[in-house]
Amino acid sequence: MQSTLELAELDSKIAQLFIVGMPGTGLDDATKHLVGDVGVGGIILFSRNIEGPIQLARLCKGLQELAVERQGKPLFLAIDQESGRVSRLKEPFTQFPGSEAISMSSDPEREAREFAHTTGREMALVGLNMNLAPVLDVPRGEPEGHLKGRTFGSDPTLVSTLGGIVIEVLQAQGIFSVAKHFPGLGAAVSDPHNAELTIEVQEEELKRIDLVPFRAAVEHGVSGIMLSHAVYPCIDPENPATLSREVIVKLLQGQLGFEGLIITDDLEMGAITKRYEVPEAAAQAFEAGADLLLICEENQLVFESIQEIRKRILLGSIELERLHSSTKKIKRAKAAIFRELDRFSMEEVRAYFRNSE
Repeated sequence: MQSTLELAELDSKIAQLFIVGMPGTGLDDATKHLVGDVGVGGIILFSRNIEGPIQLARLCKGLQELAVERQGKPLFLAIDQESGRVSRLKEPFTQFPGSEAISMSSDPEREAREFAHTTGREMALVGLNMNLAPVLDVPRGEPEGHLKGRTFGSDPTLVSTLGGIVIEVLQAQGIFSVAKHFPGLGAAVSDPHNAELTIEVQEEELKRIDLVPFRAAVEHGVSGIMLSHAVYPCIDPENPATLSREVIVKLLQGQLGFEGLIITDDLEMGAITKRYEVPEAAAQAFEAGADLLLICEENQLVFESIQEIRKRILLGSIELERLHSSTKKIKRAKAAIFRELDRFSMEEVRAYFRNSE
């Protein structure tokens, strides 16, 4: 090993890299173990975890109390609340049309601002702090099916403008905004949830179209950027963006100057699992430069992935400084969450969502 860092401290630092799913609407024993004993960095919530605002607020409060008591630090509590069909928060949370509908409205900037303002307010109210949005992919004509309705259209300038509004307004309300899916799925011809995906674009086209909104997002101070699972042969012919130093270090951090949190998409998606075991992919993504690793379903894969990264650090194939780099960024981001925890009020939740318990 490259330092006298205690093994228990090493394990707790590695665990902070993971944002994981949970099965139900309450704080189950497996999730208690992941948060309280293992010390994972965050929880991602889906519709399966949400019955309504009161239940969700209690869940978020319980998760944060457990994390602060046992870890001494709060959790990232993330959801996909893009608007439209990818919205985990249902009524009585305010519903908005998808990004495509927003971009085609008579006043798209006003609509984007209203979506982000209301969504950010309601998320913060119930204790959520990270929105995996906006989608900044720029489709070439009709979007591939899994992106249908989720994009701001095929004009990179408009996508940049609306994405920038969403980022700034969400973050003004204490919500980490995570732009996705870098370096762009606009030219996708299949769904990476199900199978490997290669995006055959030339580097010039990528720069002229796909990278424009992400460059703007960096300029707007976006907290996080989510990587796509596609392979981009013009950048790295071998590795999906999630596992590629060419994409992460040279392009995102080097050329775009991004210094925030770099997040993988779910490592259980078919574009990864058709080719890699999840623990292998988690270790490679981390080694390539990802700070936060998303595993949304299987808890056992979280344990195995932690062990795989631990093994590689102990063997020296992953530099210890790689771990320090990510945990410093995570710690810095979480300092802001502490301030928001003090503002939580169940009375305010009840008052805002009257008659919804």
